[in-house]
Amino acid sequence: MTEILLTMDWAEIGTASVDTLLMLGGALLFTALLGLPLGVLLFLLDRGQLLDSPRAYGLLSLVVNVLRSLPFVILLILLIPFTLLVTGTSLGVAGAIPPLVVGATPFFARLVEAALRGVDRGIVEAGLAMGASPRQIVTQALLPEALPGILSALTVTAITLVGYTAMSGVIGGGGLGDLAIRFGYQRFQTEVMLVTVALLLVLVQLLQMLGDWAVRRLNRR
Repeated sequence: MTEILLTMDWAEIGTASVDTLLMLGGALLFTALLGLPLGVLLFLLDRGQLLDSPRAYGLLSLVVNVLRSLPFVILLILLIPFTLLVTGTSLGVAGAIPPLVVGATPFFARLVEAALRGVDRGIVEAGLAMGASPRQIVTQALLPEALPGILSALTVTAITLVGYTAMSGVIGGGGLGDLAIRFGYQRFQTEVMLVTVALLLVLVQLLQMLGDWAVRRLNRR
């Protein structure tokens, strides 16, 4: 076992780990930037909310549900032309981020919507009674109250993205998933597969611990 570990290409494993972190960081950033306003909009357009519009909500909800229902591997392939248009390549870290964002944004938006639904309706009514605008109610009341839930949603999304980054190796997305496929699966190097799985498990545990810590800090306030 020691001989196997010594003969492994740890430099390549290190590079793949960095690529996974870059994909995760870039995708999570854009997912948060796009998914948060999308989730807020879904919440506001629902029946009985500030921008009550059942038709608009139904249409937007349909788009979100369609994107969520597509298996990520299929989404990777379908988005290759879009990825080429945006980044100029469908390979490596840059080529993996657009499909990661498209796949995770609807998921995160639904979690944000659920977090906002958990806020006491009385907060919105109090804001309306004081003459606050919808924008003020969202930014100064709803989002601060829902922040622990949104952070939990972001943690769940980050963990989901770890799995997505591994799947992006199917189309040469780079990272640990690509390493596991090229060496662990295609070349039958079981030890490489085990190391990549172990690294992904450690990453998931660290993300969960960090997310739980952040939520506890907010709840204490």
